[in-house]
Amino acid sequence: MSTPAAPPALQNPRAARARSRRKKADRIGDRLLFGICLAAAILAIAVIVLIGYEVVNGAGPAISKFGLGFLVHQDWQPNFKIFGAGSLLFGTVVTSTFALLLGAPIAISIGLYLSLLAPAGVRGIVSPLVEMLAAIPSVILGFWGVLVLAPFVHEHMEPWLHGAFGFIPIFGSPETTGASIFTASLILTIMVIPIIASISRDLFLAVPRDLQDGASALGATRWEVVRGVVLPSTSSGVVAASLLGLGRALGEAIAVSQVVGAGSAIQTSLFKTGDTLAARIANQFPGTGPGLYQSSLFYLGVILLVIGLISNLVAQWIGRRFSYEGAVAR
Repeated sequence: MSTPAAPPALQNPRAARARSRRKKADRIGDRLLFGICLAAAILAIAVIVLIGYEVVNGAGPAISKFGLGFLVHQDWQPNFKIFGAGSLLFGTVVTSTFALLLGAPIAISIGLYLSLLAPAGVRGIVSPLVEMLAAIPSVILGFWGVLVLAPFVHEHMEPWLHGAFGFIPIFGSPETTGASIFTASLILTIMVIPIIASISRDLFLAVPRDLQDGASALGATRWEVVRGVVLPSTSSGVVAASLLGLGRALGEAIAVSQVVGAGSAIQTSLFKTGDTLAARIANQFPGTGPGLYQSSLFYLGVILLVIGLISNLVAQWIGRRFSYEGAVAR
């Protein structure tokens, strides 16, 4: 009669101890990883809360004095303690919207080209260059805007647009320097393009190749594949990427302040000077002391925070609303 085999742990006690130590190390590693990730999440939430508290607290006197009327009042006269964000809010919305309307189609086209149309060699060269555009400091873009873009816009683009479309109020008489809402919008367009293009390219590359090949096998042209398969599959992500680019445009201060002209009134023409919320804060906050003036600048910061929060929430909602997981959940 044969003797039953000993359990593995008894056959090799050293291996059993090693496996036990590994399991214990894995449990410790899991807990450590969980703790690090939880601490990072808590830290991010704490930073956001602290920033929001400081900005809202600093804006308290202006909020109490002006209320919601601050959003529509246009005058900004520190010497008379009269402040309003109407013209600044208008400049922010116009420049950011123009940048999104002009930049999103260009960025999406770049993403389509790099993901579906460009040869591998070209893709390897152009993709890093597009991403490097996002790494250029905004102050450098502002200098370039002052020295190159503004004179070019003033001498060539504004006269041509005014001559061809001058019957439209937004293309009214040009200014004399080239510093205008239109120039600031072009600078913001350059800034949002790499963000939207990079995300769009990754989205288009994630579309299953089988779907594209199946449409081509049925006789679809390249354009029909893009229009009927690629874009519908990634529409929610592309919209969310565009809104992220919009958030980038809304918060830009330095480059815009260098080319927008620092106007203080609402103008119907894009060729007139203007200002934005972020640019006004960047230009005037360093020279202010405690008081209503500084509090009004904080109030501008509160408006920016709310706009940025809304744009990010809308981007997340669109991503969830039209994602495959959201469709299954419904």
